[in-house]
Amino acid sequence: MQSLKAVFFKPDPAEQKRKCDQLIKKNVRAIDKDIANMRNLESKTKSLILSASRRAERNPAHAKQARQEARLFAKEMVGIRRQSARLYTSKAQLQSVNMQVNEAFSIRKIEGSMKISTGIMKDVNSLIKLPELTGTMNELSQELMKAGIIEEMVGDTIDNQTLLDDEEEAEAEVDAVLGEVLKGKLGTISQDLPTLPADEEEETPEQREADLEQMRGRLEALRS
Repeated sequence: MQSLKAVFFKPDPAEQKRKCDQLIKKNVRAIDKDIANMRNLESKTKSLILSASRRAERNPAHAKQARQEARLFAKEMVGIRRQSARLYTSKAQLQSVNMQVNEAFSIRKIEGSMKISTGIMKDVNSLIKLPELTGTMNELSQELMKAGIIEEMVGDTIDNQTLLDDEEEAEAEVDAVLGEVLKGKLGTISQDLPTLPADEEEETPEQREADLEQMRGRLEALRS
């Protein structure tokens, strides 16, 4: 029955546009949620760096371990910030797709025909590669193909490059994060380090490890 309808009845442009708008809004909400999660992760990581510096100040004998922990947390923050930047870029691309789709349907309403948009194809193809959006972006691409806005796209291999692919660059970013969080007092974490507020309780090693594992788990969930 559906196939017969497809043969004798053309899709309703208004309905097609509604479906596209719904899918775009769904993807924007998903990105906004991930951005908020990244913001929370960054705040938590900053607290962990400061906590490591406080432990080093209180017990110089553990300064080396605290320094290693602080760098590990700073490296996590670099990854979080890179992920956040990618999400903001993706949101901008999605907003661009939304504007171009609206323009395409407006032109169709005036001229009575739809034109293929290579710009939308490029943005959609890029967004489909994001693990967070693959499912709904595939749905959107199907609707855009039905509407005649894009042609069928050949799926590229997803780029699985790590967030910290350049070790030299990553180390420089780690140093920058430590300098930022520790107010430039990076010389040695065992001396003259900023302390956390007096009313903040000291975490046990088990709590610190649990916090780190939870943070990594949430970050990995967003990446996968």
